[in-house]
Amino acid sequence: MMRFLLTKELGRLAKWLRILGFDASYFTENNPGSLMIQALRDNRTILTRNRRLPESHGIRIIQLKSETLKEQLQETFKSLNIVLDVKHLFTRCIICNEELAPVDREEIKDRIPEYVYKTQRNFVTCPQCQRIYWQGTHWGNVQNILKEIQ
Repeated sequence: MMRFLLTKELGRLAKWLRILGFDASYFTENNPGSLMIQALRDNRTILTRNRRLPESHGIRIIQLKSETLKEQLQETFKSLNIVLDVKHLFTRCIICNEELAPVDREEIKDRIPEYVYKTQRNFVTCPQCQRIYWQGTHWGNVQNILKEIQ
């Protein structure tokens, strides 16, 4: 699966790529040299709206023109011929980009709302930040957005 490095103006897109299961690192520095080094070192495609980034051999740079999230997703998928696979949805932490791991609901009973515990059976957690995720109403919202962009 493709790995991305997004520049600081694309934070919302980074979050959504993570929701969709992509490894999307978020670069907040103002240093093009460091950006290039990280992309090369981590074998990542750079996504940016910055028109002044220098061309670099061996690093794929996609300069997005769109300002809205939906259009940025469409532009990214079209330019890289990406076909979404729903089995990858919600497999990464939207905060720290780590892969999520299944967790037994009894282990997290005291860390989630009682209603969620009673109504949900499957949970995943981030090994880095310890956030807990489940298939709540946001699942339907994401699927609606996916229908709009495909």
